[in-house]
Amino acid sequence: MTIDELISRMRDSLQAKVVYAEPVEKDGMTIIPAAVVLGGGGGGRGQDKDAQQGEGAGFGLMARPAGAFIIENGEVRWQPALDATRLVGAGVIVLLALTRRFGRRRRQLAKAAARARRSS
Repeated sequence: MTIDELISRMRDSLQAKVVYAEPVEKDGMTIIPAAVVLGGGGGGRGQDKDAQQGEGAGFGLMARPAGAFIIENGEVRWQPALDATRLVGAGVIVLLALTRRFGRRRRQLAKAAARARRSS
């Protein structure tokens, strides 16, 4: 892929329709889904010692649901998407931190009790 092709594809990929989906209307309510979109790319051109030229490029795109704008009775509100994977991941991290902390505290108490038994 040439650098010019990469820029063209990036331009096509990073449009508002990637972030905002087509509005959905139902029961007098309009819902406009939205996503968080992250992208990056890079490329380069070069020439080796034999005067051979080359170029290359790459591009990556990641999107995840962010939520939706809900329009009802002339009022707009934002409803965030619940990302269960992130929620569970955060819970695991908190659980591990608490386990480490209380495990360390329990070991400290056990050592103190053992020292007290030896000194008495």
